[in-house]
Amino acid sequence: MIHPPGQQDAHTIWARCLELIKDQVTYQAFKTWFEPTKPLQLDGSTLTIQVPSQFFYEWIEEHYYALVRKTMVQVLGDQAQLRYHTVVDNPNEPAEARFITVPNRAAAAAGATVKYPATQTGLPFSTPSIQQQAKPESTYLNPRFTFENFVTGECNQLAYAAAKAVADNPGGTRFNPLVIYGGVGLGKTHLVQAIGHHVMQQRPGSSVVYISSERFTLEFVNAIQHNKSQEFINYYRNADVLVVDDIQFFSDKEKTQDNFFHTFNALHHTGKQIVLTSDVPPKQLRGVDDRLISRFQWGLTTDIQPPDFETRVAILQKMSSSEGYNLPPDVIEYIARNVTNSVREMEGCLISLLAESSLRNLSLTLDLTREVVNGIAVMADPVITIEQIQNAVCEHFGLPISLLTGKTRKQEIVQARQIAMSLIRELTNTSLKTIGNHFGGRDHTTVMHAITTVDSLKDRDDPTRRALFAIRQKLNVAGK
Repeated sequence: MIHPPGQQDAHTIWARCLELIKDQVTYQAFKTWFEPTKPLQLDGSTLTIQVPSQFFYEWIEEHYYALVRKTMVQVLGDQAQLRYHTVVDNPNEPAEARFITVPNRAAAAAGATVKYPATQTGLPFSTPSIQQQAKPESTYLNPRFTFENFVTGECNQLAYAAAKAVADNPGGTRFNPLVIYGGVGLGKTHLVQAIGHHVMQQRPGSSVVYISSERFTLEFVNAIQHNKSQEFINYYRNADVLVVDDIQFFSDKEKTQDNFFHTFNALHHTGKQIVLTSDVPPKQLRGVDDRLISRFQWGLTTDIQPPDFETRVAILQKMSSSEGYNLPPDVIEYIARNVTNSVREMEGCLISLLAESSLRNLSLTLDLTREVVNGIAVMADPVITIEQIQNAVCEHFGLPISLLTGKTRKQEIVQARQIAMSLIRELTNTSLKTIGNHFGGRDHTTVMHAITTVDSLKDRDDPTRRALFAIRQKLNVAGK
């Protein structure tokens, strides 16, 4: 395909930008938000691209502004500017009038296109503006990651409470350091950045530095290469709150670990707050010095578990509301039941659904939701409901559902009830409180006792083992 003069350069420039962007976002995010864009014109250092709708323009500006800015500067230089050519869905207008050209959102507020500043140097501690300050500037906090936007549930209650306590009194609690661990995409980064936002809001002038362990290592290496080691040391040891994400990546980096050991000691000794995240508890870290692991365990270590169904629903409701949508309950429930691996994956499905709806001008229906989720999500095993498990247990024991959920304490019914509770907890990831509610409003401690009892019996009591095997067969699930 031959492009007109000027347009050919636009295609080349935007193709280079997309190659860089592709390496820094998820596959689905790139497919959803960047592949549908088209380069239109390059006028000096101003690039104009076409996006399918106003919704696309707003989403890219809201969620990828910093990334696009950095990429534009990298490809076009410090004077780079970006403008959007947005399709307006109005078939009554002539073709040439059905487009609007807008600058980026920050520029629109000021009435002009904003020039993208140069990317941040790899040595933030060596810039004159920071060297002249007693404390480093707060860095790298995502404005969306606040306590107000964080949804709590049984899966993260302790971590949330500890984070709030630290944010209210940084360095003044026994939670120093605060270590939050858990799987990918469960909200660790959101929670620790919320601490930073809260401290900055409540204590103006405080220095909050958020950094990943990988970037900490990179900056340490750059500091050595540029003879800036002392500036590096001063920068991080002058922070009031230091948040380091993914400390497991310190593994086998001996020099970085040694430097961080001394930084940790200096901050802790002066009563400064240290917050860390990891994918495993400190004692399970591999390739990390024992003296560091010991210090990581000085304060509070707490985990974040995958959210249960109710929490997933609440998270999706909050996400959609923040984007200005009121999704139908069946749509939210379908996503919540079928996307269970992480909050991040749920968000990916949600934004893809909103994009499909906008791009194809379709209503947010259950059919569209199935199409999107089935296309991009790692689907969970076939959904098993509480009611299905209760019915399978009742069928096996020959009981009516009213006895299983009722108040009777007959031994054979108690046994069936306990097996049902245990299977629900195992197969549905439902909270203890919710399980209790499905059995006549029983307390969560009763559910815990039932699970413990079944766990202790299944390996030594033949009737219990046979019952569990038979009920699992009815539900078409493998036994553990």
